[in-house]
Order: sequence, then structure tokens, then C-alpha cells
Amino acid sequence: MRVVCAVVLAFEVIVIGLFIPVAVTLAGMDPVFAGSLWGTMAVAALVLAGLQKYRWAHYASWALQAAFLFTSFMLPGGMLVAVVFVSLWVTGVILGRRTDEMKAAHRARAEAEAAREAETAVGASSES
Repeated sequence: MRVVCAVVLAFEVIVIGLFIPVAVTLAGMDPVFAGSLWGTMAVAALVLAGLQKYRWAHYASWALQAAFLFTSFMLPGGMLVAVVFVSLWVTGVILGRRTDEMKAAHRARAEAEAAREAETAVGASSES
């Protein structure tokens, strides 16, 4: 799950960063305001992408998604882009959890099979 979430955040950095010139040219926002708002969010997304191995970073990324969705209404078409990326985030979390569960089940089966083989090998050695 962490890899998928980190990839979504990495792409989101680009999209959030592109909100700045769009806000300045299309919405007529102050460049300092737009740069500080979405620039901070882009930097946060980049940092959180690298820190996805920590549980707190995952929860902070959920907060970032909410902030991205909330601030996107300021731009024409921004809400559509934000909904797409938040949907990608939610899908990544769901599919990532399923993948993690499948990996854990596969690992447990492999360990159980290795333990049975070791037990069989020990039993065959003691009979000799």
C-alpha cells in the first residue's frame, strides 16, 4: 500500500504545483497567495511521499487530500482534478491493502510449507 500511495502523492506534487500558474492566470489570484497555498501543499505531498513507511505520514496524507479537495474549489476546473486525484488516492489505499493482505497470506503459506518440509526432513533423518 505504501508504494502505491507514494506514487499517487508524487504525481499529485506535479498537479498541485500546476495549480499555481492556473490560479494566477485564469483566476487572477495573487501569485504570493497561490504560491504559498499550493506550493506548501506540493512540498508537503513530496515529503509525505517519501515518508509513507510511517503510519502518521499516511494519516497526514489523508489530511492533505482533504485540504487539496477543499482548496480546489478556488479554481475553474480544479474540483474535477482534485476529485480525480482523491479518487486515485482512495483506490490506491484499497488496492494496496488488498495487495498487502495477499502478500502476507502467500508468505504465511510459504513459511508453513517450509516448516512442513523441514519437519519431514528431520523425520527422514531420524529414521535412517
